[in-house]
Amino acid sequence: MKKSYYVYIATNFHNTVLYTGITNNLERRIYEHSNKITRGFTSKYNVNKLVWYEEFYSPEEAIAAEKRIKGWRREKKIALIKKSNPNFVDYIKQDSSLCSE
Repeated sequence: MKKSYYVYIATNFHNTVLYTGITNNLERRIYEHSNKITRGFTSKYNVNKLVWYEEFYSPEEAIAAEKRIKGWRREKKIALIKKSNPNFVDYIKQDSSLCSE
């Protein structure tokens, strides 16, 4: 079984901030953001809503994608999200088994 790596964009309730990250477990990572397990940007700005992600099977590819997206302007990130999620629906709440494998 191949290991998966995810690059994701999360936001807060009002979609006013965007956070781009990388993880090997989306549900766990969003849980950590939601429960403010780690201090920092996501806890300060209440980032807890998964609005976009892409799966990779190579950590190097995932890291490269994360760095590329982090370099984008906000408008480009929003356009990326809206391609697959025009209403900024929270994927974790929509389908809690989304990332379980």
